[in-house]
Amino acid sequence: MHFAIITPTHQRRALLPEAVASVRATVSAPSDFSFEHLLYDNGSRDGTTAYLREAAAQDGPPLRYWHSASKMLAGPARNALIRETTPEAWVVPLDDDDILLQRTLHNYAAQIETHPGQPWLVADFLRVNEDGRYLPGEDYYAWRFNSPTEMLQAIFRAEHFIQGNVCYSRALFEEVGGYDEELKMAEDLDLYVRFLLAGHLPVLCPHISHLHRFHTKNVSIGVDAEKHNADLRAIYDKYAGQLEKLGIARP
Repeated sequence: MHFAIITPTHQRRALLPEAVASVRATVSAPSDFSFEHLLYDNGSRDGTTAYLREAAAQDGPPLRYWHSASKMLAGPARNALIRETTPEAWVVPLDDDDILLQRTLHNYAAQIETHPGQPWLVADFLRVNEDGRYLPGEDYYAWRFNSPTEMLQAIFRAEHFIQGNVCYSRALFEEVGGYDEELKMAEDLDLYVRFLLAGHLPVLCPHISHLHRFHTKNVSIGVDAEKHNADLRAIYDKYAGQLEKLGIARP
């Protein structure tokens, strides 16, 4: 079993080393799997490229990186990274300001072995502040659903959302066509909606996947309920025909 952690990054030189260190701190024993960290530097001007060059030369689990002279959207950057993985890889997205827990890949591996043939998984995550201090009352818990339709209904009612707390097979990624390269926001949710429309309900994992950092430069700053509903409507309209047949109303 092989995991590919994918991280697009832009202007995160101050926080990126913690994300990289968290992946390298992964403890696989007693499971037997390999992993690598793939990063795409999207036009950073803060020393990120020099840092990645140094990090890639260090001993430890493989770290590979690519650089774009100009800023790219997250969708094309993620697609570019996944194209560099092996066909049998399991993909784990990690934002450049977040922290992977040491046993996350081990726990995903255990669930993959327990649920053969299931191509994607979701877990819980915790929120921390800019300094990594735990924020009580801000935990995120994935819900258990009985069908893909039930999960889609909750998503488009804005009752439930999914972020970087996932693991999915490259085969499933290829099946649904990858990330939408035109979306400026919510390209990850758009991908997961297509997973569900293809009939794949995720395995609900009983572990914490990562620490999601809240800070003044979060990409999601300013995304309130109104903006989230606008993103949901944009995604809904792309798949309106399929969603209407399932009895799911437009947000």
